[in-house]
Parts: sequence; structure tokens; C-alpha cells
Amino acid sequence: MKVSSYFKTSLLLLTLFIVACQSDTSSKYSAEALDYLAITDPDKMSSASKRALERGYHLNQEWYGRFHTKKITGDLGLEEGVVRRDPSKVLLIDGLYFTWYTKTYGEAVGFGTGDPDAKVFPWDLSEIWYATSKDGWHWSEQGKAVGKGNRGDFDDRSVFTPEVLAHDGKFYLVYQAIKAPYLNRTKNTVAMAIAESPHGPWKKLPEPILTASNTGEWLGSEDNRFKVKSQGEFDSHKVHDPTLLFYRNKFYLYYKGERMGEKMTSGGREIRWGVAIANNVEGPYVKSEYNPITQSGHELCVWQYKDGVAIISSHDGPEKRTMQFAKDGINFEIKSYLEDVPAAIGLVESLDKDRYPTAALEWGLYHEYHVPEGKTWLSGTNYIGRFSFSSSYKSAEFINKKDD
Repeated sequence: MKVSSYFKTSLLLLTLFIVACQSDTSSKYSAEALDYLAITDPDKMSSASKRALERGYHLNQEWYGRFHTKKITGDLGLEEGVVRRDPSKVLLIDGLYFTWYTKTYGEAVGFGTGDPDAKVFPWDLSEIWYATSKDGWHWSEQGKAVGKGNRGDFDDRSVFTPEVLAHDGKFYLVYQAIKAPYLNRTKNTVAMAIAESPHGPWKKLPEPILTASNTGEWLGSEDNRFKVKSQGEFDSHKVHDPTLLFYRNKFYLYYKGERMGEKMTSGGREIRWGVAIANNVEGPYVKSEYNPITQSGHELCVWQYKDGVAIISSHDGPEKRTMQFAKDGINFEIKSYLEDVPAAIGLVESLDKDRYPTAALEWGLYHEYHVPEGKTWLSGTNYIGRFSFSSSYKSAEFINKKDD
């Protein structure tokens, strides 16, 4: 009898719990929310309706919109044999717009040629250059900002994918660096250079500010990045695409991590983001214990929106082409889904980003691939263009204008 009473009591408590949960589900959402999502009976909701309520589809309309792209004029457009890619944020200084970018020459041929000096990727054998513009449309190349290091230095092979931060009267470039030789299993680093003027001169820090995690183990000696005994942490192979924010009185270095023995996911390549935080702009940068902070995203687009941080997870991963927001800069929630995302978005820092969630995307720069017929993306070139974003608050600046 005691056993029977125990089970009866347990069953009653479980029933009350389920009823309470159902009641809570139906009562915590407003009638307006249910009507917006066409939910007629909140006690009988499909998984899709529950997901819509949980993810706030009825609240996030201001995060939705579409990208549009257009060519620019001047030195950053298509030029045969020249690669210009990965434009940084755009800074407006004394009435002049500035951007920094990766620049290199010639076709890439990939790995396995037997020639250690052969260019393996479009960003290989690169340096960082910069350009200026009075109106954001016509750009003039000004010259090299940061070059490769001397032979034997950690950055003697290539420096590329820059991002810029203006803070307390100084300018900070963060970028990727590779030490020769460039192999499939090469681990790159993130470096920093500092200047008192956007025109330079730029002084490099003597050591990287971020490195790949010392985890994971290769299998055998073959130069094959997919053969591993263990994969290690999300950034055991590469730390890429650095973006630096001054946020909550600290310096947040967002970056993309690539893993040894990379796998494929339901949305493409296995790529995630992390963040490293420092009290001083030059470091040391300590990787967050919450890393990885995304489960998707090829290139980084990060900006501060009010008291939080917004991101666009562009290509690769199950959450690719989404806009996300974190009140604390770490715990991101999906806010919208995007039809397409330009490659390597460079935001304009002088825009008033707090007007509405996508105000930071009013316009900016990106890079485009140009691949000659019969060739692969490796042997193609990149050039820089301008994007605009149409949202529920504001139409794109050139959505109805005919391309030149």
C-alpha cells in the first residue's frame, strides 16, 4: 500500500507540473503576439508556433531586411592581376573616409605544387594597404600601411584581413599573420600595429596578440589538415578575421576559429567564433571560458548596438545568414534570417548605430570575386564594392537607382 500511494502521489505531481507548464505557455504571451503569428489555440500549438514565440518572430521585424550591392569608382575596383579584399571598417576623419584592406598580386595555385614560394591562396603573399574617399564612392589608394615581417619573423609570409579601432587618439590595426612556409597544417596568428595618424607610420607589436589553441593532435606526418588523432578546441588550427571593440571598458577581440581535422556541418564548413578580452588594448587577451560563442559564421561583422553587441553570421554553419544579438556581447540569440550576405563586410563607424538595430548597415564596403571563365576561385581576383541595406525602417540608399 505504501508503494502504491507513492506512485499515485508521483503521478499526481507530474500531472500538475504538465498542466502548469501548459498554462504557463498559453498565458505568458500576449493576445497580440498570438494573433500576429495566427495561433488560435495556445494550448494546442505546433512545434513551429512554439519556436516562433520562443524566438520572438513577432518582435524582431526591425532586424529584418535585404542587402544590395553596387560598384564604386577609383582605385579599388576590378584590376586584372591585382587582389584587393577584406576591407576594414570605414573611419571618417576630418571629412575624409579611410579603409584598410588586403592587397596582393597574381594568381593562387593552391598547395602541393612543390614550390614553397608559390602563392597558395588569394590572400597569400599579401600586405595591408589603405585608401581614402571624400564621399565613400570614389576611392584613392594611398599606399602600404603594414608590410610583411623580415625573414624568420612570425609574419614573414603574409599579413592580411585587417580591422581597425580608433581609441583615445590612436589607431589600432588587428590582422592575420602567417610565418613561412605556408602549408596545409600551418597555424596562423593575430597581430597588432599602432599609429597616431591614420596615414601611419604603423608600429607593429613584436609578438602576436592571439594564437591558435594548443590542443588537438595531427595524425601522421603528411601535410593533411583533415587527418587527426583528436580535433582539439574550436580554434585548434586557425584564428582568423579579428575584430576589435572597446566595450564595457574592456577590449573585446572577436575572431573566427578553425579546428584541426575540420568536419562538415548541416550548413557547410565547421567554423565558429570566439572572443578574447583584455583590460589593455595591447593585451594580454584572455580567451573567454564561454568560447565558442557561435556555431556558425565565416567572416565577421560585429558592432555595438546600444548596450549589447550585434553580429552577422555570414557563410557556413547551421546558423549562416542570420543576424544575432547579445546583451552581454557573448550569449547571442538569433534575431533575423537574411537572404544573402555580402562577403567581408566593412562597416562605417561614423553612422549612428543606435537609431535602430540595423542602422549600422546603412552602407559600407565588401569584396567581390571575379573568376575568369574556365578558372577556379583560387586563380580569380577580388575587388571592393559598396553595399546598402534596406530594412523596415529605411530603404537602401541605391535600391531604386540604376547601376552605372
